[in-house]
Amino acid sequence: MSGQRWLLYALGGGMGHLTRAVALGRAARRRGHSVEVVTNSSFAPALALEAELGEGHVHRLGAELDKHAVRESIERLLDRVRPEVLVVDTFPRGLGGELAPLLPEMKARKVLVHRDLHPDYVERFGLARFVDMFDRLLVPGEPAPFAHHPRAVSTPPWLILDAAELLDVPTARRRLGVPDEETAVPVVAVLACGRPEEVDECTRLAETLQRGLGPRVFVRLLAPDVPPRLWPALAVMRGIDVLVGAGGYNTVQEARATGTPLVAFARPRLYDRQGLRLQASERIATLDEALERVRALLQSESGRHHERLAPSYVNGTWEAVRRIEDTRSPEREQHFSG
Repeated sequence: MSGQRWLLYALGGGMGHLTRAVALGRAARRRGHSVEVVTNSSFAPALALEAELGEGHVHRLGAELDKHAVRESIERLLDRVRPEVLVVDTFPRGLGGELAPLLPEMKARKVLVHRDLHPDYVERFGLARFVDMFDRLLVPGEPAPFAHHPRAVSTPPWLILDAAELLDVPTARRRLGVPDEETAVPVVAVLACGRPEEVDECTRLAETLQRGLGPRVFVRLLAPDVPPRLWPALAVMRGIDVLVGAGGYNTVQEARATGTPLVAFARPRLYDRQGLRLQASERIATLDEALERVRALLQSESGRHHERLAPSYVNGTWEAVRRIEDTRSPEREQHFSG
C-alpha cells in the first residue's frame, strides 16, 4: 500500500494515550505512511517526539485549553492535514465530545483504539452509537467493552519499542546512572507519571525506598520531565530489577513483556480501571507496603539481572498497522458491495 496521511488523536492526561500513539506512529512510518500526532499531555513539551515522528508532525495543544478551544484546534488541524486515516485513542466521541459532530461527515477511514473503559462512562455518554461511527476498532491486548463488535479486531499489546531495540543490561544500567564497577547492585526504578500530585508522591516514594533499602540498592526516579529524561523507559527496562509505578496500560504491558517484576498503585481514574489490570501480587496501597514488597522481590530476584535473557515479545503495533491498511472506508465498502 502506498503511503497515506495518518492523524493520530491522543488527547488525555498523563502519558498513556501519547505513548500508544507514538508506538503506532513509529510502526506506521516504517510502513511508509505520513504520521501526525495531536496531544494535550502535560508531559509532551519535555519529550523529543519529533525524533520519532519527524519535524512538524507533532501538535501539542495546551493542557489548559477548554472544550471550545480544543474543538477549534482539532477542526483547524483536520482541515489542514486532511487525513486519509484518523486514529482515535480510547475516546470515540473525543475527550470532551469535540469529535462527535465531526465524525459523520469525515471522509477518512476512522479507527478507534479501544481498551478497557469504566462502565459508568460507557453508559453515561452512550458510547455505543459513537463506536458505530468507526470503520475499525483495534483492541490492543486487553479486555474492552466493545471487543465483540463486528468491526473489532484484537492485537497483541502495543509497545513503543520492539524487543530488538531494548538496550542490553550493561548499557541500560549505565544509562540509569549505575557505575560500571557496581555490577551486583540491584536497580529499583520508580516510574513517575500521571497527575502532578502523583508525580510528587512518586518522588517521595523513591526517597523512602532509598532510605529503607540502603546504599546497596540503587533507586532511580524516572519521569518524562525530570533529568535525565530517560524516555521511553522501556529502552532501559533490562537494567531494572524491580519497577515501581501505577497500573496504567503502558507500564503494565512493558513490565509483562520484559518480565520485569512490578509493584504498582491502582490510581483512581474517570475512565480507566487500573485495579483490574494489576495482579494481586503487584498491587500496593501505601508507601510502607511498597517498601516491604520491593524488599521481598529484591531478595527473591537477587543476582538475576545477570542471568535475565533478552526479552522476545510480539509488538502488536505491527499487526495494528496492517489491520488499518486493510480497513475499507465507507466509500470503498459501497463500491465493493455495488
